[in-house]
Amino acid sequence: MTAAPSVVVVDHGSGNLRSAQRALSHVGGDVVVTSDMDLAAEADGVVLPGVGAFAACMSGIRSIGADRMVAARVAAGRPVLGICVGMQVLFDAGSEHGVHTEGMGLLPGEVVRLEAPVLPHLGWNTVRPPTESVLFAGLADERFYFVHSYAAKPHNTGGEPSGEGRAITVHGEPFVSAVEHDGLSATQFHPEKSGEAGLGLLRNWLVTLT
Repeated sequence: MTAAPSVVVVDHGSGNLRSAQRALSHVGGDVVVTSDMDLAAEADGVVLPGVGAFAACMSGIRSIGADRMVAARVAAGRPVLGICVGMQVLFDAGSEHGVHTEGMGLLPGEVVRLEAPVLPHLGWNTVRPPTESVLFAGLADERFYFVHSYAAKPHNTGGEPSGEGRAITVHGEPFVSAVEHDGLSATQFHPEKSGEAGLGLLRNWLVTLT
């Protein structure tokens, strides 16, 4: 019997840690929630969750050295999955309420407030995945659960709206709803709150760890 892939959900003081842990365990991961970055560095996969403000999330991440751990894993092509604000902080910077905060700089672009008639973007929406997507294999017509007011816009991320490795969703305007590039994956939506579709995406991600 093949051993379950080891997954660390990073505890930096922000995020739906236990719901992410339960969802990943449900689809076959051997999951630990921890702020021990040595343990995270050795895991088959790392999940970086995040909710709330970009600046607060980055502060928590830096306080435990998670930014250095994630950067090292990405440089080595080892799997990392960012969720919600955990995706946003992977970009160069975020601007919220007039505050400009540097991100990890692992993805080009800036996270800014969406231009939409209703904010936050709350509830279910479709995703236009990139071609030959691994994360969205078998899930192209599904809906996922979003809750956010800020996002990376396609024209600010160094590529076209349908650029390689980027999924697009529209709420008022197009925004980047997921990213896949080498070992780095990320979703603006919450797969752990997205029912069977979200579990399917997490299952697809786990396959990349083996």
